Amino acid sequence: MENEEIYLEAIEKWITLSLKNINNPSEELQIEAVSWYGHTIQYINNPSEEVQLQAVRKNGNAIKYIDNPSEEVQLQAVRENGYAIKYIDNPSEEVQLQAVRCYSGAIEYIDNPSNKVKFEAYNF
Repeated sequence: MENEEIYLEAIEKWITLSLKNINNPSEELQIEAVSWYGHTIQYINNPSEEVQLQAVRKNGNAIKYIDNPSEEVQLQAVRENGYAIKYIDNPSEEVQLQAVRCYSGAIEYIDNPSNKVKFEAYNF
């Protein structure tokens, strides 16, 4: 493991531990934390949509820690990582299309995809 990887892992752990130990962190602090490590959102109670968006911009799979994400958050998550659709309940066709455009294998995680979604996935 290179030094940079060790430093990044240490920063991620420090951010996570720090955020967990702060009562009611400000939105600014929340955004800063998820900007470094998107999965930190799991330690934030009722994150704002801006915090959610920043988390999924960093790591689309962070959506798995967001309850009832808006369509905008869902779209941002699958833009960052098409695989993130795995964590979205009942995604709209638009979200499905964006997911398969980013990662054609996302079709595996879509229940009853429309012909349009299938076409996008198989003709990528």
